[in-house]
Amino acid sequence: MTSPSTAPTVTALAPETLQSWFTEHQDLVVIDVRSAAEFESMHIRGSYNVPLPLLSEHTDELAARLGSRVVLVCQSGVRAEQARQRLAKAGIDTAYVLTGGAPGFAAAGGDVVRGKDRWDLERQVRLVAGSLVVLGLAGGKFVSPKIRTLAGVIGTGLTFSAATNTCAMGQALSAMPWNKAAKEPTRESAILQLPLQTVEDAAA
Repeated sequence: MTSPSTAPTVTALAPETLQSWFTEHQDLVVIDVRSAAEFESMHIRGSYNVPLPLLSEHTDELAARLGSRVVLVCQSGVRAEQARQRLAKAGIDTAYVLTGGAPGFAAAGGDVVRGKDRWDLERQVRLVAGSLVVLGLAGGKFVSPKIRTLAGVIGTGLTFSAATNTCAMGQALSAMPWNKAAKEPTRESAILQLPLQTVEDAAA
């Protein structure tokens, strides 16, 4: 098997490979970048929750604690890829993005912890965006043609999100009360509690 240090351009990791890594590599660190609420609903056993906004704010500090074998997890891979790019700028160019995210790992028979069932953030974004488009079209027909511009705004926003690999609507929804966990991760609880990987660990 090619080691991460010699193949930094390969960033996708199959769920089956991650399952084997859990038993083969002591230096493995799995970072789940979803919201705390999503993490509570279902997460890979042994993973650490560092939501993407928190990771973005403390990227250098997090990178300093990571070893050579880092796997990033979200719901589908989009947020994990954003996290990978940020960590790469901080010097961690060997991070992997789990294909299919946490649901894909569970579907492959991976060991997960399940909690309160919630809609994931990406599903909420699709619901809100779709509802606003329908509202704009219906309002334009029955209320005022000007309301149709709402559909255009949403379409423009989704196009921009795809082009920049960001999601303003997702960030806004993540701040809603129903997307908050009983205890939100902080720099102290999420980043400083990560095991500090040493050179010996990385070489193991």
